[in-house]
Amino acid sequence: MAWPDVPRQLVGSPGVTAWRRLQDGTEAGLRPRLHATLLTELPAAALLEKDDYAVDGSHVRALKGGFTLGRRRSTGAAQAASII
Repeated sequence: MAWPDVPRQLVGSPGVTAWRRLQDGTEAGLRPRLHATLLTELPAAALLEKDDYAVDGSHVRALKGGFTLGRRRSTGAAQAASII
């Protein structure tokens, strides 16, 4: 769902405002601290079990030419392999 389409009643403000606040918190270093706190305190209070965890990489910025192991395959135009 695009941020402008997020229902106001779901986040308490227009979606774009929610996104801007999320960005402000990210820049202030709030998200990693909140994440660490939740993963510490929720299991301690028996409110989160390891079966409930999920990993989502959508919040991780993908950098061009990031670190990779091994050789990179070219994605450029190349002559097709012969099947004859």
